Formats: sequence, structure tokens, C-alpha cells
Amino acid sequence: MASAGRKRKLIVQKYGGTSVGDIARMQNVAGRALAAQKAGNDVVLVVSAMSGETNRLLKLVNEITPRPSEREQDVVVATGEQVSVGLVAIAIQTQGGKATSFLGHQCRIVTDSTFSKARIQQIDGSRILDVVKQGHIAVVAGFQGVDEHGNITTLGRGGSDTTAVAIAAALEADACEIYTDVDGVYTTDPNVAPAARKLDRISYEEMLELASLGAKVLQIRSVEFAMKYRVPLWVKSSFSDDPGTLVCEEDATMEDLVVSGIALDRNEARISIRDVPDRPGVAAKIFGALDDKAIVVDLIVQNPPLGGKSDLTFTVGKADLTKAHDVVKKVSKELGAGDISTDQDIAKVSIVGVGMRNHSGVAARMFRTLSTEGINIMAISTSEIRVSCVIPSKYAELAVRALHTEFGLDQGAKKTKKAK
Repeated sequence: MASAGRKRKLIVQKYGGTSVGDIARMQNVAGRALAAQKAGNDVVLVVSAMSGETNRLLKLVNEITPRPSEREQDVVVATGEQVSVGLVAIAIQTQGGKATSFLGHQCRIVTDSTFSKARIQQIDGSRILDVVKQGHIAVVAGFQGVDEHGNITTLGRGGSDTTAVAIAAALEADACEIYTDVDGVYTTDPNVAPAARKLDRISYEEMLELASLGAKVLQIRSVEFAMKYRVPLWVKSSFSDDPGTLVCEEDATMEDLVVSGIALDRNEARISIRDVPDRPGVAAKIFGALDDKAIVVDLIVQNPPLGGKSDLTFTVGKADLTKAHDVVKKVSKELGAGDISTDQDIAKVSIVGVGMRNHSGVAARMFRTLSTEGINIMAISTSEIRVSCVIPSKYAELAVRALHTEFGLDQGAKKTKKAK
């Protein structure tokens, strides 16, 4: 990744909301950045809004209307990062360093115009590199950008991770370090399964699956950028000196484990449409309308047709449920479909591992384990290295712990190398 002829390493460090949650923590971030610079590195910081600030700003918006203009909502929530970068830059300066802060439009993080879920299209890193060459630490606002029309945009929850990795790729940085309140990537959420273990390394592909399935350590787009541009990606804690977890290219040893991690996603909701006409083009019309509103659909289940009609069920993020229901209601009326129902009391539990490619019976073990615990499976989805099941939300934590034990991921457990 390093640019030819560069003598000093360039490191991009990203600090999340808990890491900059108050002035003392911002001063800690400033000290860490200065220590990295004194160790012989050029440093770019990407900073999130203070912990809870984005929720506070969204609450203000929602006090006015539950369906705000997404353009104006982005204008409001982007101010959280503006406060953080200014304060962190000041903290660096008061500790004897040089720092320059940048908002998304100032360093030209250009995105599309999908407000609240914008995707980065291009980054002009010249201004950042200019100040870094002058011995400054560049402090860049995460989560935000600007579209080609000059509108402020935001990248969605966890967007600061994406900002950091995209900047690292654009600047050809030697490494990108994501600092958070955990000291690495675990086999599952330790708050759900206390026996969870920290991983020293994990492949891009496994991390991508875990991120897409609800693991909160990294945002999915950030892993996509890291995988595409081969950015060495470290997950570390801003409150310790633990070396963290390296997200990197797959090697042969990673296939020793059948399952590397268990993911739990409580943020999905289910929409069911009854009596959908069974004819070509119907599904395309329903899901095309959802795509037009930038609503991401996850699992889809369609019952076999009976009497020329079938029932269609799919899941979306809970945040999109109201918007998705409005879209589906309109399209269903046009199609002459039946009633629409929604369910937010669901959870998605998933097993992930590159070792699944070479071992049979993995899905059967998962289904058997859930059955033994009396957990009903409502929908199933698979990929080459992942199996996901939608289950009632009340069984979510039980399912994670049972699967974590079944696949040998508990601390002190023997590593599972072969499927039963």
C-alpha cells in the first residue's frame, strides 16, 4: 500500500464515539496520535461524533416530524462530527502538536446523493497530504461527505469506519487502525456469550460477512473498501495497548476452523404480503420499488403458489420498516395483492467461517443445535461461508451461546476442525 519513495509510514487512525465521548477522552486520543507521530509516522485521524450525539440530533429532527427531508436531516446530524474534529484538533495543539481539522466538503469526500446512506465515489486527498507534509496531524470528520451539487451527505450508521478506510486507500496509507471500545474482533459479542474469544486475525471475507450480519465492530462498507484495496486493517481499543485484531487476506491456516464467529442482528423486521399474484414481473415490481427508495432487502421467502397466488415474506432493517411498509402498501394495491403484516420481534443469528468451504454438515449441525434448544427457524439464508437463520427475538442470546459452544468457540475449548 505504501506510496513509492515515502520515507515515513502513513497511518490512518479512526476513533469512534465512545473514544471521543468527553474532553478527557479526546485528550487521550490527542496523546495517542502524537505518540504515533513521534514514533516516526505521518498521522491522519478520522473522528466520529461524541457518543450519543447523533442520536440526540436525530431525536430533535423526529420531534418535528417522523418523515423529515433526508437532505435536511443530513445537514443536522453532520454537525456532530464538526464539533468533534474541532475539539480534537485543539486538544492536539494544546499538547504541543500541530493539527488541522477538515469537514467532508473541505477535503472533498465526494459521494452520491443518497442522503443518510450515501456511498463514497471519490476522495481528493491532496489537502490532507499537504498539511501532513507540514508536520500537522490531519483530523478529518467521519460519516460525512458532499455530493456533486454541494449538498452535505452522511454515510449511514458506522460511516466513520468507511471514511477512514476510504481515506487510507486514497492516500495509499501503510495501515488503517480502527479504535473503539473493544480490543479487537471476538468470536461473538462477549456481552451475549461471556466465553467469547478475541481473534488475532480474521480474513476480509469473514469480516465482511460478520459486518453484514450485525457484528458491530466494523461497518460493512469499510470492510469492502479494505478488501478491494488491500488496506491492512487493525481493530484496537483506545483504552488499552492490546495489539488488537488484524483483518487481512485469507491464508491456509484460517480454514482450520469450521466456524470463526457467530453474529447476531436484532435490527431487522419482517414484512409479509399475502395473496401475491403468481405471474412474471411481480417480484421485480415489488423489490424494484424498494430499491428505488434505497431500502436494502435481506432474506426473502416465497411460499409455493396455490390458486395462482402465493405469500411473500422478506426482511429489512428496522429503521426502514415504516418507509418499506409505505412502498409495499402502494405496490400491493396496484398488483391486487392481499393484506400486509409486519413483525419486529425477530432476530437473525449466523455462523461464519471460511472453513465451511471444505467441511460438510455444518448447516445440519446448526439446525440440530437450534432444534435441541426448542428454537423455531422462520427463514434460512446461506452463502459459501455463512448460514443465517431468522428466529424469534426472545431466543436470540440462547441461540448464540448454544452455537458458540457447538462449534468449539468457547474459551478453553478445542478448536473444531472437522464437521460431525
